[in-house]
Amino acid sequence: MKKVLFLLCAITGITLVATAQDVKDDVIDIETNDVQLEVITPAEPVKESKKEIKEREKRLRELTDDVAFAKASNSLRRGYFVLLAENIQIGRMGYRHYGINSNSNFVLVQDEDGIIQCAFNTGRPGANGLGGWTGRGSVRNKSIKYDKNGDVHLQYQLVGGNVNVDVFITLYHNSEYAMAHVTGGAEMTIYGRILPYRDKDHR
Repeated sequence: MKKVLFLLCAITGITLVATAQDVKDDVIDIETNDVQLEVITPAEPVKESKKEIKEREKRLRELTDDVAFAKASNSLRRGYFVLLAENIQIGRMGYRHYGINSNSNFVLVQDEDGIIQCAFNTGRPGANGLGGWTGRGSVRNKSIKYDKNGDVHLQYQLVGGNVNVDVFITLYHNSEYAMAHVTGGAEMTIYGRILPYRDKDHR
């Protein structure tokens, strides 16, 4: 029995030594003297002339305008948009209001629902309590056209309890800027930006 145990221990020892030798043979020593590091520096930026800078900035503006126009024209076509007013002219040759609040001066269309609101905050309450007028109604007889210059023209009627007007919106090519001319019970021209907008209360 002792001889058997001795033989097993001897075999196990030989196996461990052989395994250790194999592991040692697999280890590769790296001489630090052979390692060479290469430092890579970024290329110097290309120096642009003033003309090249202007051309690049112009192309960027054109690209930005193209994207804004695509979003605005698509929102007109789908019928979910808001025209945020930057200034409003009352009457055909009337006084023009500048520096107005876009959040309270706008043209809104949500499919078959529409709102036109003017709020000049003049100190007088006006018809809507905001120094202006608010017309809320249904959008009817809507049509959209594209002219040869690339401008988009949207026309519709806004009919409701206190409003019955025709609205003509022109979105200028390669821009989000537009003009809305309102005729009927009220006549005004609203200048501002067209933005895609879906009001959760009109879904």
